[in-house]
Amino acid sequence: MRLRVLAGPTALAHIQQHGLNANDITTLVGASGGPKWFSLFGLDQYLTGEFFQGRQQPLQLLGSSAGAWRFACYAQQDPVAASQRFCDAYSTLCYPAKASSKEITDISMTVIKRVFPDPDKIHEVINNPLFKLNFTVARARALTRSRHKVGQLAGLSLTAAANLASRRHLRFFFERCLFYAPDSQLAKNPLQDLPTRTIQLSEQNLLPALQASGSIPLVLDPVQDIPGAGRGLFYDGGVTDYHFDWPFSQHGLVLYPHFYPYIAPGWFDKSLPWRRKFSAHYHNVVLLCPTADWVASLPGAKIPDRKDFNRPDKARIHDWREVIARSHELAEDFKAGHYQLEPLC
Repeated sequence: MRLRVLAGPTALAHIQQHGLNANDITTLVGASGGPKWFSLFGLDQYLTGEFFQGRQQPLQLLGSSAGAWRFACYAQQDPVAASQRFCDAYSTLCYPAKASSKEITDISMTVIKRVFPDPDKIHEVINNPLFKLNFTVARARALTRSRHKVGQLAGLSLTAAANLASRRHLRFFFERCLFYAPDSQLAKNPLQDLPTRTIQLSEQNLLPALQASGSIPLVLDPVQDIPGAGRGLFYDGGVTDYHFDWPFSQHGLVLYPHFYPYIAPGWFDKSLPWRRKFSAHYHNVVLLCPTADWVASLPGAKIPDRKDFNRPDKARIHDWREVIARSHELAEDFKAGHYQLEPLC
């Protein structure tokens, strides 16, 4: 087995009775995680190119960071080609040794230019009648608003300490901004866990908001002032929503292609094992993830991650390309039903 399918209780009962059909899915979720996404590339190609073809009802797309960029491809007129451009651009990124955050930011933004080679692609995303893009960005508050590395590090250290006590303490350091396409249903669901602002996407704010959603603190520069969102410094959406723990819609199923069999709600929860639990929000979620054996068979016996950028470029890109090629194996298994359906707990 190469693919696992984990289903919450509502989703499990539905699949056992009706099977897993594209039209039963109302929401698609995409996590932060940078190059980890390469393990899901084949699934993205299959979902956009075949599984959701002919769909009549809108599908809500919810992502952060790399998940936001992936879904910005889904919402284009030719999502398969857009996803391929994203993959090609991201997987060949190279940074000079000891690059500054500005250099890293400038080089990273070449990816967005490849994903959106002309203004028509922006128009397609904003006005897509079926694939409704939603993604999160974190707006700095209080001590996290410094533009200097020392101040940022101090603010993030305090945030980590506060989050250790309670995830709700993030409210003192960051505000969640949910950018949503016109007529999105997700923007209508109130969120109570953290302060949240909803901002409708436009042709003026889509690209800066996407840039912000991938602006990792201390690595890339934040985006300053986004049209429609007001003034401030805007960072990676994974800060507040790394893997998402949201009250998803009570109607229909939520499909979540993921690289792990667990979630970490926010960026500061990654190293906290006790936070890696599926809440009641996941009752109607269907989570797709690779098996441990499949991961062990990859180069380095692991899923790609940002630490790979410390390796020589040629070797890193070679291994990433192998993972990208093999990611289609997961899509093949999903399409053929070659997986064990398991309860998500």
